[in-house]
Amino acid sequence: MTDIRDTLYANPLAQVGSFSFDQQVVDVFPDMIKRSVPGYPTILSMIGTLAERYVTSDSHCYDLGCSLGAATLAMRHNIRAAGASIIGVDNSAAMIARARQIIAADSHEEVPVRLEECGIEDIAIDNASMVVLNFTLQFIAPNARDRLLSDIAQGLNTGGVLILSEKVAFDDLPHQQLMTDLHHQFKRANGYSDLEIAQKRAAIDNVLIPESLDAHRLRLRQAGFSSVDVWFQCLNFASIIAIK
Repeated sequence: MTDIRDTLYANPLAQVGSFSFDQQVVDVFPDMIKRSVPGYPTILSMIGTLAERYVTSDSHCYDLGCSLGAATLAMRHNIRAAGASIIGVDNSAAMIARARQIIAADSHEEVPVRLEECGIEDIAIDNASMVVLNFTLQFIAPNARDRLLSDIAQGLNTGGVLILSEKVAFDDLPHQQLMTDLHHQFKRANGYSDLEIAQKRAAIDNVLIPESLDAHRLRLRQAGFSSVDVWFQCLNFASIIAIK
């Protein structure tokens, strides 16, 4: 199936509303994220590789903010441990409805997948060997992030792993501006116009709230993870491995 091209911000809008994961976004989401997030295919591939390494028998895996289930499928296709299962969670009804169709069409039925429509803060993490937050935490209110990561750490078994992928901010303002400029150039190279970039940025402002890598490292350490560091970074997008 060919991805539908993202043209949501291609025409001038009288008023740019706040970004939300509604049906319009669901329809173009694979194209949107591929053209907007540098390194996204690499991160998905590595989530599969890490699932093969870290998922243990009879344990649970969680894809928190699963959207259309890309990380869920990356795990599912690479899990080798017997009796493992995946729980995908998203609070967007449109995302979950489409994800259910995608998961139902997938042939790797030996690893069961359950999808839950609810806030990721409302799901109980239990007997987990792997948890994925793939560009999800950035949409959670900053004052709720400590509690969420502490709950994840509590629900992970010893030796379990959290993959946290995020858009990040930089304390050095010239470097922050450079990374922003280079990200916009990345989007232009992928066919987005300056109008699309500007309108999308206005829509997502105060919806997606990035933090620095140091802030993420500190929070993860305080949550109870014994090993925390970046495994991937491209411009202002990064992914962290945190081991319980």
